Amino acid sequence: RTWKTFLTMMHWSLKRQSSWVQLAGHQGNFQVSKGGEVLKLYSELEAKCLDSLMRDPLRPFVPQYYGLVTRGEHCYIRLEDLLNGLRRPVIMDCKMGVRTFQEEELVKARTKPNLRSDMYQKMVKVDPSAPTAEEHEQKGVTKWRYLQWRDTTSSTSTLGFRIEGIMMEDGSVQRDFRKIHSLTQVTEALLYFTRSQLDTLVIGSSLLFVHDHSKASVWMIDFGKTMPLPDSKEVQHGVPWVEGNREDGYLIGLTSILTALSQAISLAEGQQEGT
Repeated sequence: RTWKTFLTMMHWSLKRQSSWVQLAGHQGNFQVSKGGEVLKLYSELEAKCLDSLMRDPLRPFVPQYYGLVTRGEHCYIRLEDLLNGLRRPVIMDCKMGVRTFQEEELVKARTKPNLRSDMYQKMVKVDPSAPTAEEHEQKGVTKWRYLQWRDTTSSTSTLGFRIEGIMMEDGSVQRDFRKIHSLTQVTEALLYFTRSQLDTLVIGSSLLFVHDHSKASVWMIDFGKTMPLPDSKEVQHGVPWVEGNREDGYLIGLTSILTALSQAISLAEGQQEGT
């Protein structure tokens, strides 16, 4: 859902057919302006996180946050349009961390352990052997079971990040990355994204890669599930997650991305020398 929303936002950002336009098909989650701003439907968690980031050393790596604005019945977060000024941008969206759900979601799911036929169908579609014999018989799985299984089907659990999707300059979209597990497969995806161009390959992103063959940018985006830790709690971001430790594995993902980039650069250099 996040990738589809971002892709739709990108198309509207490039067209900018009016002063303010609501994105079709996403219940007004985003609006895009002509003035280099994007309006994203208000989330208290995300607004608080962005406000803190504006005073944080990470500020250069996140979209500029301009505060809140009301349009009709909805409140929106005003953000910098990351595609402003780019021509035919190439975009890769990465989901960081060793898990993509909050611990609170697991707790909530366990308090209401209802069988979900829709989630069972999603599991079967990806891997018919994933459900247990009992789950096959019931034709349903609990939400907490599905959430934990979902991250094991991609490089999220093995590398600490996964590629959500890539859009090339011609508008073609590739989303079939969720079965990627190995560093070699990720490296191949990076070479595809950059067309093996060395001047692009040296730019790495913790979440979002954007380039248009003349300019490359690195951005951290999407903080809707980010919240401050309790004062008595600390996380290292570089150790495996065990329920209760709140570790996200963000630095595990960054290390994997840097390793894959290094391998991609070496392969691209070899290709250039060969030609």
